[in-house]
Amino acid sequence: MKLLAYYLPQFYPIPENDLWWEPGFTEWTNVSKAKPLFRGHNQPRFPSDLGYYDLRVSETREAQAALASENGIYGFCYYNYWFGGGKVILDRVSKEVLDSGKPDFPFCFCWANESWKGVWFGFDNQKILMEQQYLGEVDYKRYFYYLLDFFKDERYIKVDGKPFFQIYKVADIPDLTVFVSTFRDLALKEGFPGIYLVGGIPATNLTWDPRKFNLDAVVGSEFSAMRYWNENIIRPKSLFFQHLVDRLKRKIFPIEKDFEKRKKPLVIDYEDAIAHFITELDFEYPYFPVCIHDWDNSPRSTSRSLILHNSTPELFRKHLKKGLEKVKHLPEAERFVFLKSWNEWGESNALEPDNKWGHSYLRVIKEELALK
Repeated sequence: MKLLAYYLPQFYPIPENDLWWEPGFTEWTNVSKAKPLFRGHNQPRFPSDLGYYDLRVSETREAQAALASENGIYGFCYYNYWFGGGKVILDRVSKEVLDSGKPDFPFCFCWANESWKGVWFGFDNQKILMEQQYLGEVDYKRYFYYLLDFFKDERYIKVDGKPFFQIYKVADIPDLTVFVSTFRDLALKEGFPGIYLVGGIPATNLTWDPRKFNLDAVVGSEFSAMRYWNENIIRPKSLFFQHLVDRLKRKIFPIEKDFEKRKKPLVIDYEDAIAHFITELDFEYPYFPVCIHDWDNSPRSTSRSLILHNSTPELFRKHLKKGLEKVKHLPEAERFVFLKSWNEWGESNALEPDNKWGHSYLRVIKEELALK
């Protein structure tokens, strides 16, 4: 089994964040301000082993990789932010990893192709801070060649020699067939046997078939059905949404009859939530589940947040077992399970050791993979 942990690079200041929020803003800014919103709410959370690190420090990146490797994580999947027209932000970490050759740890990319909006930081408006654009074939070629040196790196994760590349919100690309054909053609031109393209399943359509768009596999996005709603409000737009909401309504605290007017955290018991995070459906193509050990974006979104309450390492073990079981039938080269996430501290979604659980979640991964 190959466990890939999503990796957030937003732990060093950049000019855009300085402008939008405050000078020196990083993900730690919100984490350090977090407060409990109700009795028993596990906030604030403090990093233990690695502390409040700066990802410009190479020793920190090496320590992260060593910790991940020791506990059975196969590689990091770095979020990559290409907004079109050559606009890229938060890529210093991946560039320095490439140029330095350190850490010696497998990695790949997830194109985090969505606009950045103020609403995800607790604001009531949908103001776009950075717009995701899709500018056609010429720009897709430009993006491929931006990625090429990474693809060529020996550490870059490949399937039968093909670079592994995830598209986060694949259904948002208006000319997806153009994007796919461009990347496939250029991969062959540059000497690869192809490129292994993976799409995030649209949250409202679990049976979305990647083969119709010449993609190789999908990453489960069942969690997005809860996480992504307009202004942090669950909206039953489809049968899948309706099913999810109906199953969870009695578990929501506080319960609101009118979801449209709710301006309080949505609190769901972790054990109830994980029953929905890996589908029971079987597919004729590779499906890579996403295992989520915790989630609480109140450090970012305060009262308009989603909180998975009462997560424990043993409940995560149950969830992870299901994820590992889901891929055991696949060829060895394609047995990927995603972990969300290595270090999304602003969403309380960090496998890195913290002040409460220490190495407990990492230990579960190591034990379930039977590592010594």
